[in-house]
Amino acid sequence: MLFAFDCDGVLVDSEVIASEVDAEMLTKAGYEISAAEVNQRFAGLTHVAIHDIVEKEIGHKLPADFLQEQEAEVDRRLGRDLKLIEGAREMLETIEGPRCLCSNSTTKRLKIELDRVRLWDQFAPNIFSAVEVGDKKPKPAPNVYEYAARTMGVEPREVLVLEDSVFGIHAAKAAGCRVIGFTGGGHTWLGHADLLIEAGAETVIKRFSDFPRIAEAVMSWEGMK
Repeated sequence: MLFAFDCDGVLVDSEVIASEVDAEMLTKAGYEISAAEVNQRFAGLTHVAIHDIVEKEIGHKLPADFLQEQEAEVDRRLGRDLKLIEGAREMLETIEGPRCLCSNSTTKRLKIELDRVRLWDQFAPNIFSAVEVGDKKPKPAPNVYEYAARTMGVEPREVLVLEDSVFGIHAAKAAGCRVIGFTGGGHTWLGHADLLIEAGAETVIKRFSDFPRIAEAVMSWEGMK
């Protein structure tokens, strides 16, 4: 079995940082929204996808340099404040078998994050950015998970995904993977787990200590060792 992990909001507590930046900058641009609302509506989407939604709602384009400034501010705060989600390192040391990372973030952003928490070597070279591999379509398109399975030489049903967002779960399910929801990040909210189940997660965990047991159960269902 191949273990495939989302990064933001699963391994690193970055969603809560990004949502604060997004809320501040969107509100300043005339689209009033809180960090909690950003999490609930947009977690798992790229900034480009979020901007498309916002621009349709406000009826005009955001400033031309908005994306560049937004990305730069997120990178700055990630480099300063990012932390590993509690239990992630211990879980990675516990599980056996091939692993990869599948994210909507760019490789540049992932390098900033994973270097900050000293996890780059836990996954490299199997670090896949959805906007840079395959057909370059981000989640909720299945592109990144299909590409990871193909690259790692396994069937999609042999991939167990850990995802924190509805859009990520849609991507994993559309690729034919098994998927577990995760609500252990700082951006979680009341009803988060229910939404992940409705999106197609087979179960939801909040603690990494539960992941090896869940993985063993899924492998036994598939007749794997």
